[in-house]
Amino acid sequence: MSVAALQLPANLALSSLSAPRQDFIRSLPKAELHAHLNGCIPLRCLQELYRERAASSTSPLPEDDVIKKGLDLLERGAMLNDINDFFVIFPKTIYALTSNIPAISRATSAVLESFLSPGVTAPEDPPQCAYLELRTTPRRTPTRREYLCAVLDEVEKYAASQAALIVSVDRRMAMEDLDECVDLAIVLKQEGRRVVGLDVCGDPSQGDMATFAPALNRAKASGLALTLHIAEIPEYPTSDVAALLSTRPARLGHATFLDPEAQELVRRDKTVIEICLSSNLLCNSTTSLDAHHIQYYLEHDHPIAISTDDTLVFRNTLAGEYALLLAQPPLGLGLSEAEVARVAAMSMDARFL
Repeated sequence: MSVAALQLPANLALSSLSAPRQDFIRSLPKAELHAHLNGCIPLRCLQELYRERAASSTSPLPEDDVIKKGLDLLERGAMLNDINDFFVIFPKTIYALTSNIPAISRATSAVLESFLSPGVTAPEDPPQCAYLELRTTPRRTPTRREYLCAVLDEVEKYAASQAALIVSVDRRMAMEDLDECVDLAIVLKQEGRRVVGLDVCGDPSQGDMATFAPALNRAKASGLALTLHIAEIPEYPTSDVAALLSTRPARLGHATFLDPEAQELVRRDKTVIEICLSSNLLCNSTTSLDAHHIQYYLEHDHPIAISTDDTLVFRNTLAGEYALLLAQPPLGLGLSEAEVARVAAMSMDARFL
């Protein structure tokens, strides 16, 4: 881990804890419910794919230099001034290296292993989580169905009690693409594949969620649970909030800038909030833990699920995210072990099993 990575909020919080308290966090049964496949590919996996790509080519490809710069940036640690910087990293580096089925399979396997296998950061470490719901947007690689089936083939190597898939749709999608992805998620579920939910993600400044609501309701009627990225930026339209909440989702991603009326509705429905502390801090969507909206939900004893979001970009672990709860201020929130254990239990209760 680089010097810069050691200075990240979650790592500082974790290193501030005594060994017994670190062991306490790692041993808690936890569910990781907000992890994006392409944002969690271990850097070593991408570097291996790049080396193999270079070795198989008789001459450098035009985009190789761009990919290498992207990998170097990820190794140093991407500096994000705001959430929009986040969406620049993926297409020219990560997607370019996972543009065929074998690469997708390898990347998915590496992500699953990073969360569900022991000894990821140290030989004696237990797995990061007891259960993982991985999410990804279907890519035409070469078709959306083939992409999702490649991902599911890896997910289904684990027990149903350990791993499942959430299909994401992007806010920038045209209606025909949205319908194709939703239909595909429904069909795969009907075929017995381990698809448990549908997510809406992507650039929060794009799209009209009122046009998405019918497709989301159709997915829900088919038995897919809904988890929706919502209110990630201050300018997020209240009309989009209303449209997404009208579908009565089971969980919400981030929900950083909900207004009081929306918060009250979320509390009434007991909608689980997926909290990604490092993501919010590093994307500057919150200024500090003291100002973070997790405080509101903790005060109201509302169900939350602590998550990593994108471990490749934020260089975090689930243990580090929980350390941000347990560590003393200013490095953490200073919760008791009993309170942290209760939060971990909330995440297990919120699974889409």
